[in-house]
Amino acid sequence: MWKLKLSQGNDSWVKSINNHIGRQYWEFDPNLGTPEERAQVEKARDGFKKNRFQDKQSSDLLMRLQFAKENPCEIMLPEVKVKTEGKITEEAVATVLRRALRFYSTLQAEDGFWPGDIGGPLFLLPGLVIGLSVTGALNAIFSPEHRREICRYLYNHQNRDGGWGLHIEGPSTMFCTGLCYVTLRLLGEAMDGGDGAMEKARGWILHRGGVTSIPSWGKMWLSVLGVYEWSGNNPLPPEMWLLPTFFPYTLDECGVTVGCKILSLRKELYTLPYHQINWDQARNLCATEDVYSPHPKIQDMLWDGLQKVVEPLLVRWPFSKLRQKALHTVMEHIHYEDQNTRFLCLGPVNKVLNMIYGMKMQGYTGSQLWDVTFSVQAILATNLVDEYGSMLRKAHNFIKNAQVRIESSGDLNYWNRHISKGGWPFSTPDNGWIVSDCTSEALKAALLLSRMPSDIAGPAIATDQLNDAVNVILSLQNSNGGFATYELTRSYAWLEIINPVETFGDCIIDYQYVECTTAAIENRNMHRKAINFIEGIQLADGSWYGSWGVCYTYGTWFGIKGLVAGGKTYQTHHSIRRACDFLLSKQLDSGGWGESYLSSQDKVYKNLEGNKAHIVNTGWAMLALIEAGQAQRDLTPLHRAAKVLINSQMENGDFPQQEIIGVFNKSCMISYSAYRNIFPIWALGEYRNRVLLTSRKQ
Repeated sequence: MWKLKLSQGNDSWVKSINNHIGRQYWEFDPNLGTPEERAQVEKARDGFKKNRFQDKQSSDLLMRLQFAKENPCEIMLPEVKVKTEGKITEEAVATVLRRALRFYSTLQAEDGFWPGDIGGPLFLLPGLVIGLSVTGALNAIFSPEHRREICRYLYNHQNRDGGWGLHIEGPSTMFCTGLCYVTLRLLGEAMDGGDGAMEKARGWILHRGGVTSIPSWGKMWLSVLGVYEWSGNNPLPPEMWLLPTFFPYTLDECGVTVGCKILSLRKELYTLPYHQINWDQARNLCATEDVYSPHPKIQDMLWDGLQKVVEPLLVRWPFSKLRQKALHTVMEHIHYEDQNTRFLCLGPVNKVLNMIYGMKMQGYTGSQLWDVTFSVQAILATNLVDEYGSMLRKAHNFIKNAQVRIESSGDLNYWNRHISKGGWPFSTPDNGWIVSDCTSEALKAALLLSRMPSDIAGPAIATDQLNDAVNVILSLQNSNGGFATYELTRSYAWLEIINPVETFGDCIIDYQYVECTTAAIENRNMHRKAINFIEGIQLADGSWYGSWGVCYTYGTWFGIKGLVAGGKTYQTHHSIRRACDFLLSKQLDSGGWGESYLSSQDKVYKNLEGNKAHIVNTGWAMLALIEAGQAQRDLTPLHRAAKVLINSQMENGDFPQQEIIGVFNKSCMISYSAYRNIFPIWALGEYRNRVLLTSRKQ
C-alpha cells in the first residue's frame, strides 16, 4: 500500500537547504494497511477507472483517504443548503466557512503547507522513463510497484479514441500518444497489452501516418531513445550559447535489454520501413492535432540553412573547435543549474535532460509556497482567525522557512541569472528559482500575519527578510511597469516567429503578466507605471487574459485587484467598470461562472460544456466584483454566486474537484488541487464580511 511522506529525506543523495520542509513523495510499503483499508483503496481505483472519461481529475483521493485516517475530521456543525429563492444569512455562511476550515485544517502538514497534486501534462512522465532507460537506471529507480502505478496512470488517462492528449482533459495528440505508447512499452507492456489499449494506441498513431509527424519535443525524446533519427530534428547548435548578449536571441533568454525493444519500436511506430523514411523531410512535419504555433515559412528556411549549411561546417576543422567550446559551455550551465537547485532544476523537462547528459510526474516540484500564500489570505478573509489560528501559525512558519536566503553561486551575469536572495519560489527553496508573483504573494501574506498577535500567528518575519524581499521585487519591474515571472524581460515578442515548439505559444521569452504585476503593486508603491501597464493590456471587452489560470475570470480578478491597489475605483475609473460589465455578462443562469480550458487555448471566453458552474471560477469572479464595490451597487449577482458555492460544499466540509483550472504556455493545462478549497473559502469569507455584515450594519 502507498503512503504519502512529507518533509522527510534520510537519503544522503537528496540535498536540502531547509531540512526538506515542503517535500512530498509517495512510498510503497507492502505491509501497510488493514484489509479494509486496502479494499477502500481498490474501490477508489475501480471507481476512477469506471468514470475516467467523465471525471478526469484524481481529486487527490488516496491522499485524502490517508489524511482522513491520520487526522480524523469530526464536523459537528449542520450541513447548509440554500434553496433557489432562499435568503442567505450571515450565520449560514459562517457555518459553511467553519465546516470548510475544519476540513481544510486536516489536510495541512505539520510544517505548514498543504500537500497536493500539480499534475495534468502528459508529456513529462515519458521523458523521465526514456531518460532512465537510456542511462540504464530504469530498474534501479522504478520498483515493480512504481511500474504498475505508472501504467495504471497512463491507461486511466487514455482517451476513448486510443490516444493521449497534451494534458489529461485534452484531445489526443501525436506528441503524447507517441510518447505514452513508447513509455508503456519500455515499462514492459506488450504490443497487445492493456486489454487492447496498446493496439488501439498504435492504431491511432499509424492511422495518422506514424510518428514521423510528432512535434519537435517528441522528435527529440524519440531520438534520445534511438527510435527516431537525429537527422529528422531541426538543429539547435550549441554555439548559440556563445553568442554575445546583445544578440536578440540567445539560449539563456528563452523560457529552458532496451536494444531489442528499440528495434521493435522502429517497426511499431511507422508506416514505412525505418530505413526508407525521408528524415530530412520529417524535420518540419507536425501532426495537425499538435499544431498550436505553426512554423512560418521564414522559420523553416532558417532550419534548412542551419541543417544544410551551418551544421556541416561546424563539424569540420577548424570550426569543430568552436563546437567543442560550445559543448563545454553547455555542460557548465547544466552543472550550474544542478548545483544551484539541489539537482531539482527549474522544471521536470530540463531535469530529465540534465540527467541524461550528466508513476506520474508533476508539472513542478509542487505548488507548496503558492498554495500557502493564497490559503493564508483566504483564512484571514473569513475573520475566524481566533478559531483557526493554528493553521495560520503553521503556514506562517512555512513562509518564513521557504524564503530563499542565499544568492546563487558565482557571477550571476555570466550564468544569466537574476538575483534571488529574498525571493520566494513556487514550491520550496530547494528548487532555487524565485518567481515574482510568488515573492509578492508571500511578502503580502507575511506582512498580514506580522500584524496579528504572536499567540495566534507566531513571531513576525525578521526585518532583514522583509527588506530582501522588497529589494528583489523592485529589481524585477521592467521599464514599462510590468512584471514577468523569473527575471526581467530580456528580449522581444517578435522572436516568437522562430519558436521551434509547435505545441505551445508565447514560450520564447519571459513575458510580463497582469497576475505578476498586480501581485507586486499590492505590496509597494510602484503604481503609476504598473497601472499604465495593466490598463494597456486590458482587452476590448473589458477582460484580461489570464496566463496562469483558466482564464478570463482569473486574469480579470487580477486586473481589478491591481487597479484598486493603485487607488482606482468603479466610480472613477472606466477600466474597472468595463471589467465588471464583462464579468457580469458571463454569469450563468445558475449564478456561478464556469470557464473551459478552451478559453486559454483559443483566446476566446468559452463556458464549460453544458454551461456548468465551476466553484473556482465562481470564487475568482466573486472576489473581483467584491473588490470593485459590487455590494454598493447591486447585491443580487453576489447572492446568486454565493448560493452556488454554499450548495457545492460536501458533507465532510470539502468541496468537489472539478475541471482542470491551471494553464501554462496557453495550450497546456495543469491541476491546482488546493484551489477547490482555497477560493470558495476566500470568496465566501469576503462575502460574509464585506457584503452581509456590512449590509447589516448599514
